[in-house]
Amino acid sequence: MKYIIFDFDGTLADSKSVFMKAWNTYADTYKYDRVKSEDIVTTRNLNLHQRAKLFHFPMHKLPIILPKMYSYFKTHIHEVEVFDGIKAMLDSISQKGYKIAILSSNAKENIELVLKQEGIDSVNEVLTSSRLFGKDTVLKKFLKKQQLQGKDVLYVGDEVRDIIACNTVGIPFMWVSWGLDGMELIEKEKPKYMVHTPQEIVETIASL
Repeated sequence: MKYIIFDFDGTLADSKSVFMKAWNTYADTYKYDRVKSEDIVTTRNLNLHQRAKLFHFPMHKLPIILPKMYSYFKTHIHEVEVFDGIKAMLDSISQKGYKIAILSSNAKENIELVLKQEGIDSVNEVLTSSRLFGKDTVLKKFLKKQQLQGKDVLYVGDEVRDIIACNTVGIPFMWVSWGLDGMELIEKEKPKYMVHTPQEIVETIASL
């Protein structure tokens, strides 16, 4: 194992409240339902398309709406923090000799701003996917560029779409339980590892 790749929102960054505000900001304009904090909890075991249907979100307008949400994110970057224990976990992994990358559909500038304000300097590379479901393409390019095989990489994330992308490319996946998607939804895709705290990430990697 040479590289540990992390998802950002929901895995490293606690950005749920900012994205909820962004979602609600554009709800009236694009004619979909607003959400409350409890809605995010009660829909953890629905996939993205099921959530979109429940809240009448126009998925065909996602390429228009998503950049607006990321722009909102940037203007409210001061409200975003990483989860407790994340910085120590990243530092520990880096000190053990692993390289760390982040792969997200969020904007690279947003990610780098959060890392800077949190004082995190252990991340070697930030990769972004311009499409919500395009991470498999980015991962393939990353493996080719770094001359790596799937077994040389571990991906850590919180969503089903990330597991599917990793399965497509042949990269083992570690699911974190504190993110967006719930265990009932995740178990169907059979992630190789499941962890419940940042420290468990360190311990699991040390045992590989």
